[in-house]
Amino acid sequence: MTRQPLRLAVQEAERMLAAAGVDSPRADAELLAAHVLGVERSRLPFVPLVDIPVIAELRKLVERRAKREPLQYLLGTAVMGGVTVAVGPGVFVPRPETELLLAWGLSTLERTAKPVVVDLCTGSAALALAVADARPDAVVHAVERDRGALVWARRNANARADAGDTPIRLHAGDVADRTLLDDLDGTVDLVLSNPPYVPEGSPVSPEVADYDPYHAVFAPGDGLEVIRKVVDCAARLLRPGGAVAIEHDDTQGESAPALLSTRRVLTDVQDHRDLAGRPRFVTALRARS
Repeated sequence: MTRQPLRLAVQEAERMLAAAGVDSPRADAELLAAHVLGVERSRLPFVPLVDIPVIAELRKLVERRAKREPLQYLLGTAVMGGVTVAVGPGVFVPRPETELLLAWGLSTLERTAKPVVVDLCTGSAALALAVADARPDAVVHAVERDRGALVWARRNANARADAGDTPIRLHAGDVADRTLLDDLDGTVDLVLSNPPYVPEGSPVSPEVADYDPYHAVFAPGDGLEVIRKVVDCAARLLRPGGAVAIEHDDTQGESAPALLSTRRVLTDVQDHRDLAGRPRFVTALRARS
């Protein structure tokens, strides 16, 4: 059977993805090729020739990606911090921007032994599991109300526990419930949340509009409805000196921090920008007195 240069197949994949409007056509082409070959992306230069069936399989995946099916669905995984989680239909796909929220949260725990952490609207549990991986001494709680997402979260939690990470504590619950995790009131060191926050009617990419669960992306009206509930919950859960970080839409760079600033128990409210320089997440500390 005649073999063909992988380099040419990747170039053709890049061309197809660029023509389809994919934001990172070269990276996606290489990641799909690595997935088909079962190697790390960095190893692609060491695979000069591949068999025809490999080319055919790569093309099938590229055609699906060109239709704007999320890359993570095609790979079956997404990365957050030091962990890789399974994702697919029925659960929100974690984005690289959330890595900054994770890094900020972990930085607040550097001087805290055995921290208690809560991840609200956990989805695939990527954030919670990344914290548990980075801080094996932490007690990490993850909350999700959607049954479909909970299936993915449980699958990922079991996989990471099997891999040796400290197990997280997964809860079926709603941030609007004022009794949610009330046994933890005033004891939590860090609350993280990537809630639904896109204002309804806002234009989004096809990957989001056609594949992410609607209620994991959009929130009614100004998009702040769920964030308001997260703020209420965090203010109740946090210990004095504890920290909260909440991701928000890039149109909420003023309105989201304003929500936290109205709470007397929250101080040092700051907004943070993402990798593209857009407003992306807000943080605050629980007042000590």
